[in-house]
Order: sequence, then structure tokens, then C-alpha cells
Amino acid sequence: MNYEPARPAGRLLLTPQDKDVAARVRRLRRLGLGARAEPAFDAFADRLAEVTAVPYSMVNFIDENRQFFAGLHTPDGGDLDGGLGGELGGELGGGPGVGRYMARDYGFCPHVVVRRKALVLEDVCDYPRFAGNPVVDEIGVRSYLGAPLIDHTGIVLGTVCAVDIEPRPWGRAGLEIIKSMAAELVEQIELREGGGLPEG
Repeated sequence: MNYEPARPAGRLLLTPQDKDVAARVRRLRRLGLGARAEPAFDAFADRLAEVTAVPYSMVNFIDENRQFFAGLHTPDGGDLDGGLGGELGGELGGGPGVGRYMARDYGFCPHVVVRRKALVLEDVCDYPRFAGNPVVDEIGVRSYLGAPLIDHTGIVLGTVCAVDIEPRPWGRAGLEIIKSMAAELVEQIELREGGGLPEG
């Protein structure tokens, strides 16, 4: 069964086809992830924002319909219930906001999930494939640093990412930080699955 929504003819395919979405959705449901915000994930996003010195960071789980930020750090520390791409959200850079939900066609995390590798965009405007993404014009995203959350079953559960509204010279250090933090979070998720850590 194909979970990818139909795309209008002639529209540039900006979001890659996700062939593993069905397996990921089953795994997320089994783990109880991606349905609600969790304080532990918010705390993780706060720490990621502090380490990378960015205004926005997320723990993102992607299902067949949307992206869900189970962990979210925003500059004002607010818990925004809305989102982008068809759902209401708060303010970021004067435009539509970043909330707990985002359409699958928005942002760069879906690319990280499909490619199963970290993605470093120091200035998204330098990359035509990414510069046309709605988050660039509608939110003002200029730089992105993200890594996949790959669990012991080999499923990419989602991503961790750091986002800025200014270009950032992430370099090798930024890549190592995001990969290390992704690995740390996967360990926490697997401990929870094994009964080692409480949920939420």
C-alpha cells in the first residue's frame, strides 16, 4: 500500500518518496511514539538547542500523514499546539508558526528519514532542491542540521534537528554533534522500550 499522497502533475517533487513509512508507523505505534508531546523529548530538544545555539530544535516522528514534534524547543519556550502545512501554529520570523505538527512536504526531516543519513545545510538557499521548500519562504528557515533516529530494528523512527533563521557554518563539528545526539536519543528510546526508563 502506498502512503504517499498524490501530487499535482507538473509539480516538482521536493519531498522524496518514503518507501518505509508503513514499517515505521507500525514501529512508532508499538513504541507509543509520535502521538503526544513528552517532557523528556522537550527536555532533549531544549538541550539540543543549547548545544547547537539555535532558536529551534525538534525531536520529530514522521508517519504516513505528517510530521509530529514530540520534542520541541522554541525561543519563547511555548508549547504550540498548531503546526504548518494546513494546521495553525505560532509565530516564527513573523510568518506561519512552528508547532507540534507539520505537513510532510514541509522542512527537511523527510529527506533525512529517506536517505538514512545526517543532513547539513549551512544555507538552504545554496541548494535549489531545498531552497524551494515552503519553510524557507513561509517561516524563514535558512540553516538546518538533522540526523536520523535509527533503532536496533533498522527502522528510521524520525529525526532530531536544529534549525536557525540565519545561515550557520555547521562544519564537521556540527555534523558530529547532531549524529551523537541522535545516537543518545535512540539509546534512551530503547531503554524505555526495555523498561529501563519511564515514558514521558
